[in-house]
Amino acid sequence: MTAPTPPPPPPPPPPSTDAAAAAPQWLQVVLSVVGVLGGAGGFATIAAVVVKRGKFRAEAADVLTDTALTLVQPMRIRMAELEAEAQTIREQLRASNERSHRLQASITQLRTMLDRWYALIFAPEASLPAIRSTIREDRRRIQTSGEVRAEPTGDR
Repeated sequence: MTAPTPPPPPPPPPPSTDAAAAAPQWLQVVLSVVGVLGGAGGFATIAAVVVKRGKFRAEAADVLTDTALTLVQPMRIRMAELEAEAQTIREQLRASNERSHRLQASITQLRTMLDRWYALIFAPEASLPAIRSTIREDRRRIQTSGEVRAEPTGDR
């Protein structure tokens, strides 16, 4: 003996078709979007993201700028050091070139003087007093004019 089964529930009533009871289509979409976004909290989140997007970009630019400056600053300092060192080396090179030119001129003068003494010594009419007199004159001329002067070579 089985118990009698209750009759099935009646079917739902058909949707209302009159225009006054139905909501406009756009309102249904808006209400659906509001429901999906969680009401006012979702709108506030979207508005905050839109408003802060520029701020995020500005903060990212600041971070990139700060990072670049921390990387570039040591390079600028090193570049200034290298430029100062290069300037010092240029000045030393200029001084060395001037000294080299002076020494070359001195060598030329001394060589000319030695050639004159050589010719004087090996001349057929050479005499010891004439040679001594010429050497004294050359030394006196060098000392008074300062043409050839001893310079420290830096080798010692």
